[in-house]
Amino acid sequence: MKILFTGGGSGGHFYPLIAIAEEVIALAKEERLIAPELFFMAPEPYDEGLLFDHQITFIKVSTGKLRRYASVKNITDMFKTAWAILKATVSMFRIYPDVVVGKGGFGSFPALFAAHFWKIPVIIHESDSVPGKVNKWAGKFATRVAVSFADAANSFKKEKVAYTGNPLRHDIVSPEIPKRSDFGLEEGTKVIFVIGGSLGSVTLNETVLQSLPELVRDYEIVHQTGKANLTDMTARAKVLLQNNPLQRRYHPFGYLSTRQVAAAGGLADLIISRAGSTIFEIAAWGKPSILIPITDSNGDHQRENAYAYSENGAADVLEESNLTTTLFKNQIDKIFADENRYKLMSERARHFAKLDAANVIAREILEIALKHEKS
Repeated sequence: MKILFTGGGSGGHFYPLIAIAEEVIALAKEERLIAPELFFMAPEPYDEGLLFDHQITFIKVSTGKLRRYASVKNITDMFKTAWAILKATVSMFRIYPDVVVGKGGFGSFPALFAAHFWKIPVIIHESDSVPGKVNKWAGKFATRVAVSFADAANSFKKEKVAYTGNPLRHDIVSPEIPKRSDFGLEEGTKVIFVIGGSLGSVTLNETVLQSLPELVRDYEIVHQTGKANLTDMTARAKVLLQNNPLQRRYHPFGYLSTRQVAAAGGLADLIISRAGSTIFEIAAWGKPSILIPITDSNGDHQRENAYAYSENGAADVLEESNLTTTLFKNQIDKIFADENRYKLMSERARHFAKLDAANVIAREILEIALKHEKS
């Protein structure tokens, strides 16, 4: 049995595929099936270590990108995409997988085109509340479509779509029991976890930094700044908190591993984040959150995601255009001040989470793959 995964060049595409791969491997072992051969076709491996850990073979297919603005690169990338389609079609024939699993994004287009050309069954998963262009196109010929937001199901044929939620890795869903000492946290303090991602977020970093003197007075802050920003953030925080007896309550980290992120999420009383796939991790932890969507995200998907998630009462949304340090601190205080609303936000977050998403999708993949293998 051969299964090929494909997705664009972001963690929001890559990590859910790893979560699905984990379940495929576990289910195959549980059902006493021959261990499937797994492949990942994309422009970049994203995380070679995780691919190696899950015995997933990487197949590099660089492709062009369609920009939403006028650019000469749109013309040159047409040729790049044509070459990528040819390369993917040849590679797909050589592997001839039993099923192709796509997460969307420009990086998945060549593999999905090749799968459609060779009439190989396709399953796609859409993480955003408003599907991207590649997944909208692939949904027309895909055998099955899984979505993370219920609203996204309206963009696909009813008979082939399922609202599964977003696949999450085991280390995120079932973390080890976190210890406050791992992050240097005091006992009995309220903890805010600011997730800036591996690259960090300039907007989040600046807002937190300018709010620090007020924040540390009432809370402890675990802040993932992004590797490139750690030195600058640490130095500036030191100046801002000079002679402040509570400066020890600010804990900046350039990068946090999956287990560290899950531990910080478990310890936190409130999460502050962008509005990408991290939303589903926050929901799995059952924590109230403040979402600050990227203003110029592709198709405005972060803003759509943020409001779709906040509709159930699990989060508050702050727009970048309105963001001030005063509003930021007031919104945090407001959430903690209303104990009943805080508990309700936690409950709504847990209700939104679908912790079996990876398992549900993996079972469908194996069923389709086995049928194709026998045909």
